[in-house]
Amino acid sequence: MKSLVPPGVYAPQEDTALLAGALLEEPVPRGADVLDVGTGSGALAVAAARRGSRVTAVDVSWRAVCATRLNALRAGVPVRVRHGNLFDPVRGRMFDLILANPPYVPAPAGRGLPRGPARAWDAGDDGRLVLDRICREAPALLRPGGVLLLVQSALSDPELTLGGLRTAGMKAAVTRRRRIAFGPVLRDREPWLRQRGLLPAAENEEELVVVRAELPV
Repeated sequence: MKSLVPPGVYAPQEDTALLAGALLEEPVPRGADVLDVGTGSGALAVAAARRGSRVTAVDVSWRAVCATRLNALRAGVPVRVRHGNLFDPVRGRMFDLILANPPYVPAPAGRGLPRGPARAWDAGDDGRLVLDRICREAPALLRPGGVLLLVQSALSDPELTLGGLRTAGMKAAVTRRRRIAFGPVLRDREPWLRQRGLLPAAENEEELVVVRAELPV
């Protein structure tokens, strides 16, 4: 069943599918506590709930919160949905698995803080506005042996993500890669990205990666 995606909510795309594939491969026991942060339309939250997990989904967009509740209802699975900024609504809770498809597209500094639908993709001058927060804050919400699955673009430097998670005490590696054609946002920013050196002159595709990080037992 396809997700219902109202205007202004991030629709499931290639990055969602790549992360969903990683979720399917993850040996998550029934009853595990799963957090889907930046849930969008709730596609990943619903996928996790279908596996018998106890799922909490968070998004800063009220439209996304409503869309996730509706899509969980249509799928017939329980998902606890909370409105808020990243991990703020779940402070003090612990999870076995965290899923994250955060904004990761570099944006020219003149755009300021992202607003409206752009909050789903704009992530500051280097694309790491939210990624760095996840690296710092996610480990404290994981139980020993817990796992973070995160998808991002190669444009926002996966090596920095790996380094940040390892500094936080996690074992981290890139486990999936996929090359895709430029979408509308990257096509619009292509000259700026090339000028910044974030996109090599001969590069005509974007690489997406999944980072898997595990907290030692």
